[in-house]
Amino acid sequence: MARSASAPSSAARTTRAKPPRAWQRMLSGRRLNLLDPSPFDIEIADIAHGLARVARWNGQTHGTHIFSVAQHSLLVEAIAGEMAPQAGLRTRLAVLLHDAAEYVIGDMISPFKAVIGDAYRETESRILDAVLRRFSLPAPMPRLAADLAKRADRAAAYHEATRLAGFTEAEAREFFGQPFRLKPDMAALVLPLPIEAVEAAFLARFTELDAALHAGPPGRQEP
Repeated sequence: MARSASAPSSAARTTRAKPPRAWQRMLSGRRLNLLDPSPFDIEIADIAHGLARVARWNGQTHGTHIFSVAQHSLLVEAIAGEMAPQAGLRTRLAVLLHDAAEYVIGDMISPFKAVIGDAYRETESRILDAVLRRFSLPAPMPRLAADLAKRADRAAAYHEATRLAGFTEAEAREFFGQPFRLKPDMAALVLPLPIEAVEAAFLARFTELDAALHAGPPGRQEP
């Protein structure tokens, strides 16, 4: 019996049924599956490279260079250290990595996240948990680290908004709260730097914290 002209071929049905690609290839050669991210597919060099090239504020900032998520992460970690000098190394490293998922999914501005809803947040959480496990940190992020990261993030956002993104001080206070006083070394982190310099600085700070965390005799538990 002749096949109906309107009936799709088995090849066409197979093509239509094939699920879309859900992984991204990294420059390290790793392939990270966004639906089921594995810690074994995560490398800090990929994170540093990606975050140094993801622009905060959708790129709507003053300066010759973008203000990257990597530089924002350095600023947030520095502020967190000032807010909570007693915070342990695990907490400081988790704060540095608080936006690490954006090396693969990008940085969406808050208004667009609100439009998309839970899909973005769920994907972000899956990837961040995999990142934390990759570097022997608790996942999900413990409340202490998450709360500190959130407070420091808002403090950083205020200064980024007013110094780089064209917000008035009144607007910034409305969305991010009262300004946190930055020390000169922290204020320098609000000046957009070249991509290569930010990538190197992020890698250096990660290496410093990670090495300190794992220093000492076997079995030693760093805070």
